[in-house]
Amino acid sequence: MKKSIKIILSVFLLIILITGGFVGNMFGVFSAGNYKNCETSLQENSPLFGKTVIFLGSSVTYGYGSLGKSFADLLEETDGITAIKEAVSGTTLADNKESSYVSRLKTIDKNIKADAFVCQLSTNDATKNIPLGCVTGSKNQESFDTKTVAGAIEYIISYVNDTWKCPVVFYTQAKYDSESYEKMVSLLWEIRKKWDIEIIDLWNKENINSITEEQRKLYLVDNIHPTRAGYLEWWLPEFQARLKEIL
Repeated sequence: MKKSIKIILSVFLLIILITGGFVGNMFGVFSAGNYKNCETSLQENSPLFGKTVIFLGSSVTYGYGSLGKSFADLLEETDGITAIKEAVSGTTLADNKESSYVSRLKTIDKNIKADAFVCQLSTNDATKNIPLGCVTGSKNQESFDTKTVAGAIEYIISYVNDTWKCPVVFYTQAKYDSESYEKMVSLLWEIRKKWDIEIIDLWNKENINSITEEQRKLYLVDNIHPTRAGYLEWWLPEFQARLKEIL
């Protein structure tokens, strides 16, 4: 009897350890990229110093694979911006839940003196097969089908233009294996023609997508989510350069 109890306890403990290791690895707890090459220093002479930037997104903007710190937080640490980060993992641009981009956008303080608005082209819309929709001929918010990717993007742009009247910047994911997301990137460029927004296009950036396998192990916890080192060494220079141009 005692032997059976010991076996059951051992199996239970093993399950806990395996589950804990899996979850920890998923969030980047055990990733070297969250501890190696991660030091930052504030550059007070940065052209971005003192700028207020609103960030809207999901897990990549939140920092799912980097212990809750993304490039948005690193821009605070290195360039002295004030980052208003509205990011919830697993959410979509399309307005199909209360946690969607469109819904959360409306909860951000309208009185913020924003210098720029940065929005993530969410990978979740591709994963969940949200309809792409199409670009309309209108700029009236009521005409956008926010249940589609196109409609949600157009609504966000229109809302930001009306509310904060600051540059709108969308950023894409670095390239990974997804035809659906590739179509979303193409759609975003089509929308740009209508709205004249800015795009930080990591998907089509050669130097972003030509990293070595060794770098990939350090910079990513999976195919999508960067580690702190990934944000700092791999993504941050692109955001710094483009935001300096825009602002």
